[in-house]
Amino acid sequence: MPPLLEVDRLRVEFPTRRGILTAVDDVSFSIGVGEILGVVGESGAGKSMTGYAIIGLLEPPGRIAGGTIKLAGERIDHLSTEALRRVRGCQIGAIFQDPLTSLNPLLRISDQIVETIRTHLDLTEKQARDRALELLNEVGIPAAKERMDQYPHQFSGGMRQRIVIALALCAGPKLIVADEPTTALDVSIQAQIIRLLKRLCRDHGTSVMLITHDMGVIAETADRVAVMYAGRIAEIGPVRDVIRNARHPYTRGLMASIPSIRARHEELAQIPGTMPRLSEIPPGCAFSARCGETMERCRRDRPELVADGATSTACWLYATSEAEPVHG
Repeated sequence: MPPLLEVDRLRVEFPTRRGILTAVDDVSFSIGVGEILGVVGESGAGKSMTGYAIIGLLEPPGRIAGGTIKLAGERIDHLSTEALRRVRGCQIGAIFQDPLTSLNPLLRISDQIVETIRTHLDLTEKQARDRALELLNEVGIPAAKERMDQYPHQFSGGMRQRIVIALALCAGPKLIVADEPTTALDVSIQAQIIRLLKRLCRDHGTSVMLITHDMGVIAETADRVAVMYAGRIAEIGPVRDVIRNARHPYTRGLMASIPSIRARHEELAQIPGTMPRLSEIPPGCAFSARCGETMERCRRDRPELVADGATSTACWLYATSEAEPVHG
Protein backbone atom coordinates (compact mmCIF):
# COMPACT_ATOMS: atom_id res chain seq x y z
CA MET A 1 0.00 0.00 0.00
CA PRO A 2 1.43 3.43 -0.93
CA PRO A 3 2.10 5.87 1.94
CA LEU A 4 -0.54 8.44 2.85
CA LEU A 5 1.95 11.29 3.27
CA GLU A 6 5.17 11.69 1.29
CA VAL A 7 7.56 14.51 2.13
CA ASP A 8 10.50 14.73 -0.26
CA ARG A 9 13.50 17.04 0.27
CA LEU A 10 11.41 19.67 2.08
CA ARG A 11 13.17 22.98 2.64
CA VAL A 12 11.71 25.82 4.72
CA GLU A 13 13.40 29.22 4.71
CA PHE A 14 13.01 32.54 6.52
CA PRO A 15 14.43 35.54 4.64
CA THR A 16 15.97 38.13 6.98
CA ARG A 17 18.01 41.31 6.57
CA ARG A 18 21.13 39.31 7.39
CA GLY A 19 20.41 36.55 4.91
CA ILE A 20 18.26 33.46 4.56
CA LEU A 21 17.79 31.18 7.58
CA THR A 22 17.03 27.53 6.79
CA ALA A 23 14.72 26.04 9.42
CA VAL A 24 14.03 22.73 7.63
CA ASP A 25 16.83 21.48 5.39
CA ASP A 26 16.26 18.71 2.84
CA VAL A 27 13.90 16.62 4.99
CA SER A 28 12.31 13.46 3.55
CA PHE A 29 9.98 10.92 5.16
CA SER A 30 6.68 9.15 4.64
CA ILE A 31 3.74 8.11 6.84
CA GLY A 32 1.68 5.03 6.06
CA VAL A 33 -2.08 4.67 6.37
CA GLY A 34 -2.99 4.32 10.05
CA GLU A 35 0.64 4.83 11.13
CA ILE A 36 1.87 7.10 13.92
CA LEU A 37 5.20 8.74 13.10
CA GLY A 38 6.86 10.42 16.07
CA VAL A 39 9.10 13.41 15.36
CA VAL A 40 11.43 14.18 18.25
CA GLY A 41 14.27 16.60 18.97
CA GLU A 42 15.31 19.66 20.95
CA SER A 43 13.56 23.03 20.69
CA GLY A 44 14.59 24.62 17.40
CA ALA A 45 15.29 21.31 15.66
CA GLY A 46 12.68 21.99 12.97
CA LYS A 47 9.95 19.62 14.19
CA SER A 48 7.10 22.11 14.36
CA MET A 49 8.20 23.95 11.20
CA THR A 50 7.96 20.66 9.31
CA GLY A 51 4.44 20.15 10.65
CA TYR A 52 3.38 23.72 9.87
CA ALA A 53 4.69 23.37 6.31
CA ILE A 54 2.57 20.24 5.83
CA ILE A 55 -0.64 21.86 7.06
CA GLY A 56 0.08 25.20 5.36
CA LEU A 57 0.40 27.32 8.49
CA LEU A 58 3.90 28.77 8.09
CA GLU A 59 4.02 32.31 9.44
CA PRO A 60 5.32 34.88 6.90
CA PRO A 61 8.05 35.45 5.91
CA GLY A 62 8.50 31.69 6.30
CA ARG A 63 8.14 29.82 3.02
CA ILE A 64 8.57 26.43 1.41
CA ALA A 65 11.67 26.96 -0.71
CA GLY A 66 12.08 23.46 -2.09
CA GLY A 67 10.83 19.89 -2.12
CA THR A 68 7.36 18.40 -2.40
CA ILE A 69 4.56 17.32 -0.04
CA LYS A 70 2.08 14.74 -1.29
CA LEU A 71 -1.10 13.60 0.48
CA ALA A 72 -2.63 10.40 -0.93
CA GLY A 73 -0.49 10.86 -4.04
CA GLU A 74 -1.55 14.48 -4.71
CA ARG A 75 0.80 17.43 -4.25
CA ILE A 76 -0.43 19.95 -1.69
CA ASP A 77 2.63 22.18 -1.16
CA HIS A 78 1.86 24.37 -4.21
CA LEU A 79 -1.88 24.87 -3.60
CA SER A 80 -3.49 28.30 -3.22
CA THR A 81 -4.37 29.52 0.27
CA GLU A 82 -8.06 28.75 -0.25
CA ALA A 83 -7.45 25.28 -1.70
CA LEU A 84 -5.05 24.46 1.11
CA ARG A 85 -7.60 25.66 3.68
CA ARG A 86 -10.09 23.12 2.33
CA VAL A 87 -7.47 20.35 2.47
CA ARG A 88 -6.45 21.37 6.00
CA GLY A 89 -9.98 21.21 7.31
CA CYS A 90 -11.19 18.15 5.47
CA GLN A 91 -8.19 15.87 4.89
CA ILE A 92 -5.69 17.08 7.51
CA GLY A 93 -6.54 17.81 11.13
CA ALA A 94 -4.33 19.68 13.60
CA ILE A 95 -3.84 19.44 17.37
CA PHE A 96 -1.68 22.04 19.08
CA GLN A 97 0.11 22.24 22.43
CA ASP A 98 -2.18 24.72 24.18
CA PRO A 99 -5.87 23.96 23.60
CA LEU A 100 -6.82 27.50 24.64
CA THR A 101 -5.15 28.83 21.48
CA SER A 102 -7.32 26.49 19.37
CA LEU A 103 -10.63 27.28 21.08
CA ASN A 104 -12.53 30.57 20.94
CA PRO A 105 -13.17 31.55 24.58
CA LEU A 106 -16.29 33.52 23.59
CA LEU A 107 -18.10 30.64 21.87
CA ARG A 108 -19.69 27.54 23.32
CA ILE A 109 -18.00 24.24 22.54
CA SER A 110 -21.01 23.04 20.53
CA ASP A 111 -20.98 26.19 18.35
CA GLN A 112 -17.31 25.73 17.51
CA ILE A 113 -17.60 22.07 16.60
CA VAL A 114 -20.86 22.51 14.64
CA GLU A 115 -19.37 25.42 12.66
CA THR A 116 -16.31 23.35 11.77
CA ILE A 117 -18.43 20.37 10.72
CA ARG A 118 -20.75 22.45 8.53
CA THR A 119 -17.80 24.23 6.91
CA HIS A 120 -16.50 20.94 5.53
CA LEU A 121 -19.51 18.61 5.40
CA ASP A 122 -22.94 19.08 3.81
CA LEU A 123 -25.01 18.59 6.97
CA THR A 124 -27.95 20.39 8.53
CA GLU A 125 -27.62 22.17 11.86
CA LYS A 126 -29.25 19.23 13.68
CA GLN A 127 -27.11 16.64 11.88
CA ALA A 128 -23.97 18.61 12.68
CA ARG A 129 -24.98 18.91 16.33
CA ASP A 130 -25.62 15.16 16.51
CA ARG A 131 -22.19 14.57 14.94
CA ALA A 132 -20.62 16.94 17.48
CA LEU A 133 -22.18 14.98 20.34
CA GLU A 134 -20.89 11.71 18.87
CA LEU A 135 -17.36 13.13 18.66
CA LEU A 136 -17.42 14.48 22.23
CA ASN A 137 -18.57 11.09 23.47
CA GLU A 138 -15.88 9.37 21.41
CA VAL A 139 -13.05 11.46 22.88
CA GLY A 140 -14.31 10.81 26.41
CA ILE A 141 -16.05 14.01 27.55
CA PRO A 142 -18.20 12.99 30.56
CA ALA A 143 -21.89 13.94 30.30
CA ALA A 144 -21.20 15.32 26.83
CA LYS A 145 -24.86 16.10 26.06
CA GLU A 146 -25.14 18.34 29.13
CA ARG A 147 -21.69 19.93 28.78
CA MET A 148 -21.44 20.59 25.05
CA ASP A 149 -23.08 24.02 25.45
CA GLN A 150 -20.50 25.17 28.00
CA TYR A 151 -17.54 27.48 27.30
CA PRO A 152 -13.85 26.45 27.11
CA HIS A 153 -12.97 27.95 30.51
CA GLN A 154 -15.45 25.57 32.16
CA PHE A 155 -13.33 22.55 31.20
CA SER A 156 -10.02 21.33 32.62
CA GLY A 157 -6.86 21.34 30.50
CA GLY A 158 -7.17 17.64 29.73
CA MET A 159 -10.85 17.99 28.75
CA ARG A 160 -10.03 20.99 26.53
CA GLN A 161 -7.40 18.92 24.74
CA ARG A 162 -10.00 16.19 24.16
CA ILE A 163 -12.29 18.83 22.66
CA VAL A 164 -9.47 19.98 20.34
CA ILE A 165 -9.02 16.36 19.24
CA ALA A 166 -12.77 16.20 18.52
CA LEU A 167 -12.41 19.36 16.41
CA ALA A 168 -9.52 17.79 14.51
CA LEU A 169 -11.70 14.74 13.75
CA CYS A 170 -14.75 16.72 12.59
CA ALA A 171 -14.46 16.02 8.87
CA GLY A 172 -12.89 12.56 9.17
CA PRO A 173 -9.33 13.57 8.16
CA LYS A 174 -6.82 11.09 6.74
CA LEU A 175 -3.93 12.72 8.64
CA ILE A 176 -3.60 14.50 11.98
CA VAL A 177 -0.58 16.68 12.74
CA ALA A 178 -0.27 16.78 16.55
CA ASP A 179 2.24 19.38 17.78
CA GLU A 180 3.21 18.71 21.41
CA PRO A 181 -0.37 17.63 22.29
CA THR A 182 0.50 16.45 25.82
CA THR A 183 3.18 18.92 26.92
CA ALA A 184 0.87 21.23 28.88
CA LEU A 185 -0.80 18.33 30.72
CA ASP A 186 0.15 16.45 33.88
CA VAL A 187 1.50 12.91 33.55
CA SER A 188 -1.75 11.02 34.25
CA ILE A 189 -3.69 13.13 31.72
CA GLN A 190 -0.84 12.69 29.19
CA ALA A 191 -1.31 8.92 29.41
CA GLN A 192 -5.04 9.29 28.75
CA ILE A 193 -4.48 11.48 25.68
CA ILE A 194 -1.86 9.03 24.35
CA ARG A 195 -4.28 6.12 24.72
CA LEU A 196 -6.98 8.17 23.00
CA LEU A 197 -4.76 8.98 19.99
CA LYS A 198 -3.76 5.33 19.62
CA ARG A 199 -7.38 4.18 19.78
CA LEU A 200 -8.50 6.74 17.21
CA CYS A 201 -5.78 5.58 14.82
CA ARG A 202 -6.86 1.99 15.28
CA ASP A 203 -10.59 2.66 14.94
CA HIS A 204 -10.51 5.21 12.11
CA GLY A 205 -7.34 4.27 10.22
CA THR A 206 -6.14 7.85 10.72
CA SER A 207 -2.43 8.57 10.32
CA VAL A 208 -0.69 10.82 12.87
CA MET A 209 2.46 12.93 12.78
CA LEU A 210 3.22 13.29 16.50
CA ILE A 211 5.65 16.13 17.23
CA THR A 212 7.23 16.13 20.69
CA HIS A 213 10.45 16.57 22.63
CA ASP A 214 9.54 13.67 24.94
CA MET A 215 11.04 10.31 23.94
CA GLY A 216 8.83 8.61 26.52
CA VAL A 217 5.69 9.78 24.69
CA ILE A 218 7.18 8.50 21.43
CA ALA A 219 7.96 5.11 22.96
CA GLU A 220 4.37 4.73 24.19
CA THR A 221 2.64 6.00 21.08
CA ALA A 222 4.53 5.87 17.78
CA ASP A 223 5.19 3.10 15.28
CA ARG A 224 8.26 4.84 13.85
CA VAL A 225 10.34 7.79 15.01
CA ALA A 226 12.27 10.50 13.18
CA VAL A 227 14.97 12.20 15.28
CA MET A 228 15.59 15.77 14.07
CA TYR A 229 18.59 17.99 14.72
CA ALA A 230 19.26 21.49 13.34
CA GLY A 231 16.60 21.21 10.65
CA ARG A 232 17.54 17.73 9.39
CA ILE A 233 16.64 14.13 10.17
CA ALA A 234 19.51 12.45 12.02
CA GLU A 235 17.89 9.03 12.32
CA ILE A 236 14.56 7.45 11.36
CA GLY A 237 13.24 3.95 11.91
CA PRO A 238 10.91 1.71 13.91
CA VAL A 239 10.54 2.96 17.49
CA ARG A 240 11.67 -0.31 19.06
CA ASP A 241 14.83 -0.44 16.92
CA VAL A 242 15.78 3.19 17.53
CA ILE A 243 15.19 2.98 21.29
CA ARG A 244 16.98 -0.34 21.80
CA ASN A 245 19.80 0.24 19.32
CA ALA A 246 20.17 3.97 18.68
CA ARG A 247 22.83 4.51 16.04
CA HIS A 248 23.35 8.25 15.60
CA PRO A 249 25.45 9.78 18.43
CA TYR A 250 22.75 12.41 18.98
CA THR A 251 20.03 9.76 19.34
CA ARG A 252 22.25 7.80 21.73
CA GLY A 253 22.70 10.96 23.78
CA LEU A 254 18.95 11.52 23.93
CA MET A 255 18.38 7.96 25.08
CA ALA A 256 21.15 8.14 27.71
CA SER A 257 19.59 11.29 29.21
CA ILE A 258 16.32 9.49 30.05
CA PRO A 259 16.14 8.28 33.68
CA SER A 260 15.77 4.52 34.18
CA ILE A 261 13.94 2.85 37.06
CA ARG A 262 16.09 -0.26 36.57
CA ALA A 263 19.51 1.31 37.04
CA ARG A 264 21.00 3.64 39.61
CA HIS A 265 22.91 6.67 38.34
CA GLU A 266 24.70 9.34 40.33
CA GLU A 267 23.81 11.76 37.54
CA LEU A 268 22.16 11.58 34.13
CA ALA A 269 24.24 11.65 30.97
CA GLN A 270 24.08 14.92 29.08
CA ILE A 271 25.00 16.10 25.61
CA PRO A 272 27.63 18.85 25.88
CA GLY A 273 27.02 22.23 24.29
CA THR A 274 23.88 23.50 22.59
CA MET A 275 22.31 23.17 19.18
CA PRO A 276 23.67 25.84 16.81
CA ARG A 277 21.51 28.80 15.83
CA LEU A 278 20.06 28.77 12.33
CA SER A 279 22.50 31.54 11.38
CA GLU A 280 25.50 29.57 12.69
CA ILE A 281 25.01 26.00 11.42
CA PRO A 282 28.50 24.72 10.55
CA PRO A 283 29.48 22.98 7.32
CA GLY A 284 29.45 19.19 7.40
CA CYS A 285 27.47 17.52 10.19
CA ALA A 286 25.64 20.07 12.37
CA PHE A 287 26.19 17.84 15.43
CA SER A 288 29.97 17.56 14.97
CA ALA A 289 30.86 20.21 17.60
CA ARG A 290 28.94 18.25 20.29
CA CYS A 291 29.84 14.73 19.22
CA GLY A 292 32.46 12.61 20.94
CA GLU A 293 33.10 10.56 17.78
CA THR A 294 33.77 13.39 15.34
CA MET A 295 36.14 12.75 12.43
CA GLU A 296 37.66 15.27 10.05
CA ARG A 297 35.10 14.30 7.42
CA CYS A 298 32.27 15.20 9.82
CA ARG A 299 33.44 18.83 9.92
CA ARG A 300 33.79 18.99 6.14
CA ASP A 301 31.00 16.97 4.49
CA ARG A 302 27.32 16.75 5.32
CA PRO A 303 26.13 13.13 5.73
CA GLU A 304 22.99 11.86 3.96
CA LEU A 305 20.53 9.37 5.45
CA VAL A 306 21.84 5.85 4.77
CA ALA A 307 19.63 2.79 5.24
CA ASP A 308 20.69 -0.18 7.35
CA GLY A 309 17.73 -2.53 7.55
CA ALA A 310 14.61 -0.63 8.61
CA THR A 311 16.60 2.24 10.15
CA SER A 312 18.29 5.09 8.29
CA THR A 313 21.02 7.22 9.85
CA ALA A 314 22.78 10.41 8.70
CA CYS A 315 26.22 9.76 10.16
CA TRP A 316 29.64 9.10 8.64
CA LEU A 317 30.20 6.31 11.20
CA TYR A 318 27.85 4.14 9.14
CA ALA A 319 28.69 5.28 5.63
CA THR A 320 30.27 2.59 3.43
CA SER A 321 31.09 2.42 -0.23
CA GLU A 322 28.17 0.03 -0.76
CA ALA A 323 25.63 2.13 1.15
CA GLU A 324 22.98 3.95 -0.80
CA PRO A 325 21.52 7.30 0.36
CA VAL A 326 17.77 7.28 1.01
CA HIS A 327 15.20 10.04 0.87
CA GLY A 328 12.34 8.98 3.13
